[in-house]
Order: sequence, then structure tokens, then C-alpha cells
Amino acid sequence: MPGNLKSRIGDNHQRQRCGMAEPPTALRVIRGSAQNSAGIQTLLDAEREAQKIIQQDRTKRIRDAKAEAQKEIDEYRQQKEEEFKKFEAEHSSGYKKAEEDANKEAEAKLQEIQAAGKEKGGKVVDDLINAVVDVKPQASDKIKA
Repeated sequence: MPGNLKSRIGDNHQRQRCGMAEPPTALRVIRGSAQNSAGIQTLLDAEREAQKIIQQDRTKRIRDAKAEAQKEIDEYRQQKEEEFKKFEAEHSSGYKKAEEDANKEAEAKLQEIQAAGKEKGGKVVDDLINAVVDVKPQASDKIKA
């Protein structure tokens, strides 16, 4: 047996020099399994952390994009309001002119009516007084029948 042990030591030494691993023993298998489990757990933890970082980055990019879009909307709204005010200023002067023309025309008609009233007003009043004072009774068609 001692020769057998010597040959096993020599075999292990030979394997190490050649880059070959020792044959696994139960203790090495358990230790390796625990190390693998710890390594897997470390990888899972790292993956969870990476997912958190990715989610935070996505959230930040979405917020930034939303803020940028709102800024563009506000700028566009301001630009359109300025265009509308400019358009309104250019075209409202036409409305003012039309209003002034309508007021002048109405004033001319009013003066024309007042002149006609002064000219023929006395005759109209006389005709009304005569119609009230000079009553000419006439029987209606129903009474005549």
C-alpha cells in the first residue's frame, strides 16, 4: 500500500505539472458546489442591480423626453399665438374701416330722414289733425247687408 500511496502522490504531482486537475473528492465537490452557488447568487444579484439601473435610466429618459416634448409644445403654442395676433392686427383694420363706413352711411340716412321730416312734417301733422277732427261715419259692409 505504501507504494500505492507513493504512486498516487506522484500521479497528482504529475497531473499538476501537466495542467490536469486532481480527481474530485467529496469535500472538493461540496466546496465547489457551494462556491458555484455563491457565484450564481452573486450573478443574480448583479443582474437585479443591472435591471434596477436600466429601469431608472428608462424612467429618466421618459421624463426627459416628456419635458422636452412639453417645451416644444409650449414654443409652438407661443409661435402660433404670435402669428394669430399679427394676423388679427393686419385684418382688424379692415373691420374698423368697414365699421366707420357703415357709421357714415347710417349718419347720412339719418340726416336725410330728419330733413324730410322738417320739410313735410307740418303737412303730416295737419293731415293727422284733419283725420281726427273731420270724422266721416261710414257703415261697414256687414251692417249694410
